[in-house]
Amino acid sequence: MDAVRLIGVSRLALAESTAALEIVAEAWQAQALAQAIGSHLAATGPPELRGEARGLSETGGRGCGALDHPGLRIGGIRATQLSEVTDARQTLTGLGGLLGDVGMALVGVACATDEEGLYWQCIEAIDAADESSDRVRGMLRRLTVREQERRPGALRDSTAGPS
Repeated sequence: MDAVRLIGVSRLALAESTAALEIVAEAWQAQALAQAIGSHLAATGPPELRGEARGLSETGGRGCGALDHPGLRIGGIRATQLSEVTDARQTLTGLGGLLGDVGMALVGVACATDEEGLYWQCIEAIDAADESSDRVRGMLRRLTVREQERRPGALRDSTAGPS
């Protein structure tokens, strides 16, 4: 399944989550997806993204929590369905939005819980989502620089006239 579609499925699942443990499970799903997208871009993405993509994969892996959580077993780990990243910019923009939504949802859970263990799980997951978001923003900046570097050359070539 394409990354953009998986991100959309994840955003919907997060939006439909009401219980604290469901939200935490969706946060882990999002981090697993960040890990998978990072791995995919590190292997097949634009060369200037590969180092940052490896970092995203590592960060996503650390933020996955307990992937044997009962909430994850029901539908499995969604990220395993990733088959392609057809548009790196659209994927990274969507992933950044998902990670932002995850962070806000986790803040809500952390503020509402009286369980110390759940509170600290949320804090760790918020940190992981924030670090993954930083990686995504860095990759988007690199794509922007790449596009800007290509534009002047394209303009020069088109105005040079026929050879």
